[in-house]
Amino acid sequence: MKYWIYSLSTFLLVQLPLMAQDGGDAPPVRDGGIWQTASMIGIFLVFFYFILFRPEQKRRQEAETKRRLIKKGDRVTAMGIIGTVVRILDDTFILKMYDGSKIEVLKGAVTDSIEGSEDDVKKADKEDKVLPKKIDSSDG
Repeated sequence: MKYWIYSLSTFLLVQLPLMAQDGGDAPPVRDGGIWQTASMIGIFLVFFYFILFRPEQKRRQEAETKRRLIKKGDRVTAMGIIGTVVRILDDTFILKMYDGSKIEVLKGAVTDSIEGSEDDVKKADKEDKVLPKKIDSSDG
C-alpha cells in the first residue's frame, strides 16, 4: 500500500505540473480553410484523370477500333477461346473452332485478332453458306 501512495504522490508532484504547462512557445496553428481543401481535391482529381482514367479510356477505344475492323476469316481470341470468324452479326461473331464446331460470342468478349489470309476468307465464306441464314437466339 505504501508503494501505491508513494507512486501517486510522485506522479502528482512531478508529472502533473509538467502536463499542465501552457506551452506558450508553440506557434499558433494555421487554418487553411476551404481553399486549401478544394485545391487538394482538385490536384487529386487531375492526378486521377491523367494516371488512371485517360490511359484506360485510350486502351478501350483502341480495342473497340480493333473489334470493328474484324472481318470474315480472321482468327480471334474471345475469353481464351481461339476461332476463325465465319459470320459477323450485329453484336456477336460466329466462330469456327479447330474441331469444326461453331460458337457465338459477343463482340465485346474478343480480346485479340489476327488477320486471316485469302484462303481463310474463302473457307469462312464456305462455312457461312452452310449456316442457317437467320440465327434465333431465343430460349423457346
